[in-house]
Amino acid sequence: RYKVMKNWGVIGGVAAALAAGMYVLWGPITERKRRRKGLVPGLLNLGNTCFMNSLLQGLSSCPSFIKWLEEFTAQYKTDQNQSTEHQYLSVTLLHLLRALSCQEVTEDDVLDASCLLEVLRTYRWQISSFEEQDAHELFHVLTSSLEDERDRQPRVTHLFDVHSLEQPEITQKQISCRTRGSLPPVSNHWKSQHPFHGRLTSNMVCKHCEHQSPVRYDTFDSLSLSIPAAVWGRPMTLDHCLHHFISSESVKDVVCDNCTKIQAEGTLNGQSIENQRTTFVKQLKLGKLPQCLCIHLQRLSWSNQGTPLKRHEHVQFNEFLIMDIYKYRIPVHKSSQNELNQRHSEETTPGTKDGIAIKPSGAEQPSGAKPVFMNGACPSSFLMSSGTFPLAAFPECSSPVYLYRLMAVVVHHGDMHSGHFVTYRRSPPSPKNPLSVSSQWLWISDDTVRKASLQEVLSSSAYLLFYERIHSRVQHQSLELRVEE
Repeated sequence: RYKVMKNWGVIGGVAAALAAGMYVLWGPITERKRRRKGLVPGLLNLGNTCFMNSLLQGLSSCPSFIKWLEEFTAQYKTDQNQSTEHQYLSVTLLHLLRALSCQEVTEDDVLDASCLLEVLRTYRWQISSFEEQDAHELFHVLTSSLEDERDRQPRVTHLFDVHSLEQPEITQKQISCRTRGSLPPVSNHWKSQHPFHGRLTSNMVCKHCEHQSPVRYDTFDSLSLSIPAAVWGRPMTLDHCLHHFISSESVKDVVCDNCTKIQAEGTLNGQSIENQRTTFVKQLKLGKLPQCLCIHLQRLSWSNQGTPLKRHEHVQFNEFLIMDIYKYRIPVHKSSQNELNQRHSEETTPGTKDGIAIKPSGAEQPSGAKPVFMNGACPSSFLMSSGTFPLAAFPECSSPVYLYRLMAVVVHHGDMHSGHFVTYRRSPPSPKNPLSVSSQWLWISDDTVRKASLQEVLSSSAYLLFYERIHSRVQHQSLELRVEE
């Protein structure tokens, strides 16, 4: 009898230890069930992988990016070997983002994203999960790898069908006879750019003769904005950073072909002249704004001793972002400006005149001048409202063409040597109305997920901002942009 009681005591002690361990690891079961309601899955930290987890949560809140991945990966669904699907970055990324946006049913509160690191290694990216990494750098690794994957896709269905595909008068039946079978539809996914793809314009004008050089275009996946020096008593805003990004700068000692030509016309025949060097004014503008806009606030600075420092100041940003005055417009002659406005009134841009951008709010303006609409110029309660965005309420804010809605914010806590990434993101829309936009915000730190307020989001020290464009056709249908309560 004593031995039996002793054995039962040992079994009971082991059971109690197991129960205590389960409580420490997972908490009470009722709490775990309640935590999943209205939330999204978290991500397991594999060892300093908060940079990856925060970025994935941000990307999963961008419906246009998920939709693009769905269209892009449709070409792989015809493959018979399903095991090769996950060799593609696009497929792996799509599965993760759909699960994080609750578009795929999962029983797990916490997901494992190690599959993304594995597929990136096949793309020759060796990302260690035990070293400090940067979420913005990983963003460019993903976008560049997706572009590489797109470029590797065949541009025609079959090599021998190049000539046939270039002849529109040849019917599908004739092609089928020639190739002994029907051809699959020609995929044009290799042409499509991901929704973060945009273009910058670089404009150079001679200060002496006002001759404008040809506009140059460069691509971008994110806008990396430096934070200008703070002015005492004035808060730093996102508009200050954007205006500083496009502000003009002087470039000295540049050869001006037009000045050289003018000088040559005034000299005697046969007399040689030197190339005329003058000062040019260079300005950046946004030639093509993307559907999904990623803004990176550069918080790295350097001390006088050359050591890296982090800038911790708060940069004010809003739930809605108007980008019209940062958009490049082809200069139009004044005599034809009124006629052009009448013919293309739906495409006119607030804040521009004769193709030249007016300074945004927060820039140095004469005293008493009424500021242009821009982000932060409208009352904060107006822009921070979680219910509606009445565009007609303020004339200076009405009818923007390039209007964006905030979808996620990535925040970095710590210094340049160590820290932690967290994400604020919108909750996925209701299954009953998948096209709606939820007004509920979430705070996510790896596997920890909780609800947050919009005020908390706008008060954070943003590192990455994810915006999604609201198309103008939606604005024309209604003067109010409504979000789900």
